[in-house]
Amino acid sequence: MTEIEIHAPPAAGPDLAGPAAAGFDLGTQPHAIVERDGVRYTLLGTAHVSRASVDAVRAAIATGDYDTIAVELDEQRLSAMTDPAALGRLDLVKVLREGKTPLFAANLALAAYQRRLAEQMGVEPGAELKAAAADATAQGLSLQLIDRDVGLTFKRAMQRLGWWGRARISASLLMGLLSSDEVGEDEIERLKQGDVLESSFTEFAGQTPELYEAIITERDRYMAARLRETPAGARSVLAVVGAGHLKGLAAHLRDDNAPPAEVRESLERVKPKSRVPWMEIIIGTVVVGGFAWGFWRGGFDVGADLMLQWVLVTGGLGALGCAIAGGHPLSILSAFVASPFTPLHPALASGTVSAVVEAALRKPTYDDFMALREDVNTARGWWRNRVARVLLNFFLTSLGTAIGVWTGGLRMLGKLFG
Repeated sequence: MTEIEIHAPPAAGPDLAGPAAAGFDLGTQPHAIVERDGVRYTLLGTAHVSRASVDAVRAAIATGDYDTIAVELDEQRLSAMTDPAALGRLDLVKVLREGKTPLFAANLALAAYQRRLAEQMGVEPGAELKAAAADATAQGLSLQLIDRDVGLTFKRAMQRLGWWGRARISASLLMGLLSSDEVGEDEIERLKQGDVLESSFTEFAGQTPELYEAIITERDRYMAARLRETPAGARSVLAVVGAGHLKGLAAHLRDDNAPPAEVRESLERVKPKSRVPWMEIIIGTVVVGGFAWGFWRGGFDVGADLMLQWVLVTGGLGALGCAIAGGHPLSILSAFVASPFTPLHPALASGTVSAVVEAALRKPTYDDFMALREDVNTARGWWRNRVARVLLNFFLTSLGTAIGVWTGGLRMLGKLFG
């Protein structure tokens, strides 16, 4: 692989001429070396879909030149790589109740995308990171996970986008879950010089500055801060990162002077949701106001008719979405009951209510979780697998309710002012 040039003043810039060791020539690999505060950081750039990168990482660790190995992973991603059974211990009802369903679905989309890559390329994406962690543990070296939690990255990325941007990204992730097509050559090239998360969002990361900032730039600075928190006693650190991170990571590692803990905290911060649910208040005011206006102008018959139509339209479409998802009859009933109230309070969201009921009545088994990544690659698998069916229940019920709210609202306005 060609060495990556990192242009910087000779006196302060990263040293690109690391020492070669027997059986391994660092100079043949994309890399940068930064010395700071008595620690020598060797940043080894890898391609996340390359067997050669796996071999290079293992050879570098085998030289014995490093006392600490840092990898571009967080606890969650390492666990997913090394302990597939961890998924089977997930409490799906808890995920639903805590409002983490979209994040869970995003993680599934990422896993499905990586599986397609593995099948197409013959190597597991990020295999070199897994190998680095395994070899570090086997040799008794200190292991440091330096990447930001993927959930935080996803949340910060989504918060930077407007409603339309979030909808596009969500649609992209959903298509990634459903697609069985081969990964395109452009995406593979991005992976060779980039990052799994960046590639997973396909063209959006490159065309949307806000998204690129959260997925690439912020993580460069975050990983540099984590490296500066290397445990006391470390003197030679090998950091295994995607080649696309080399330039930014080396620059931050060399130049950032803010305390690393402060940098981390600022990049882990997620903007809290507004304590005042303005959207629910506005929609609730319009709906309740419409009922009141109907009773006042047309009497009991008109007001009651408006309420009945609202319940039938929102409840009917919410229940229809649940039924299409293959929901249990009681899940369908709960969707019908909750849908008319969904616009009035987020705790009554029909998708969450029906999905919780579905998960409780048809509790996913350990086998469902273990087969999840395989099943979501086929349309039939989504309805066969109980975990996937709960997610379908959540999304299709929510979609049906949303359509019902707009349809019911327009019908109400037509009745009142027609």
